[in-house]
Amino acid sequence: MNLRDIHTPVMLDRCIELLAPALQREGAVFVDATLGMGGHSEAFLERFPGLRLVGLDRDTDALRIAGERLARFGDRVRLVHTVYDGIADAVRSSGFAAADGILFDLGVSSLQLDMADRGFAYSKDAPLDMRMDQSAGTTAADILATYGEGDMRRIFERYGEEKLAGRYARAIIAARAEAPIERSGRLVEILQAATPAAVQRTGHPAKRVFQALRIEVNRELSVLERAIPSALGILPVGGRMVVLSYQSLEDRLVKRALAEVSTSTAPAGLPVELPEHAPKFTLLVRGAELASEEERAVNPRATPVRLRAAERVRPDA
Repeated sequence: MNLRDIHTPVMLDRCIELLAPALQREGAVFVDATLGMGGHSEAFLERFPGLRLVGLDRDTDALRIAGERLARFGDRVRLVHTVYDGIADAVRSSGFAAADGILFDLGVSSLQLDMADRGFAYSKDAPLDMRMDQSAGTTAADILATYGEGDMRRIFERYGEEKLAGRYARAIIAARAEAPIERSGRLVEILQAATPAAVQRTGHPAKRVFQALRIEVNRELSVLERAIPSALGILPVGGRMVVLSYQSLEDRLVKRALAEVSTSTAPAGLPVELPEHAPKFTLLVRGAELASEEERAVNPRATPVRLRAAERVRPDA
């Protein structure tokens, strides 16, 4: 299996360009908070010969594959099995006080999508697992077996932004009374049967439900809500962070967190901004950047990406 054939890092050149000013010095620390198969990390280690990497992932398969890919960089690489809201502890346990550059490449990884038995893809029949860390936690099948109609509807609405959330929740409750829903193929059949023909023509009926289940299984939004402030907290002045989001819920959360730290805290009407009210971060891109048309044509997984980036300009008090 050639890793470069199955995993093309999204917006790689732009990530390097944005983080380069923070990573030029010898011994700079780069945190890949979502290591995956190590595509981004490999490029950064090649580009910056003095760079040291702390790579985080909750997926033990990803850590194993990335470890093999990055083995040639020797002791410049430290890999940590953790969810990315543990970023500060991971950096400290790796022997560093701070991180000069941080990258988050959010959402489900190419590895998870391409390994059919993980159950992430609605296009492949597989056990409904969806855990990014297969060593612990609740599976998607567990959720479908135990959640009540109200809770199921809530996650489909909140995490999938699914207009037919109620209809799908009722269909699942009825179907599981006949037999447990343990495979993705059966769930797709249930959802297709519950979807009006006119709606089916607008896109695959399972897409948003599968997204919602994945987010619920892995607690992705609550983890992200903790992870972004934690990551910002370990950046020194001049340190930079880049975040790649793939769906609107993630991007809105990142946008809100970055807006908070890049806005003055001076009370309205104050004639002069005092130094302690000045923003601690500055935004490096206007709004959210998209992948180029050329990249989207070559790598379809880059199509939904939204990139945001910030640099620390003032220390914490």
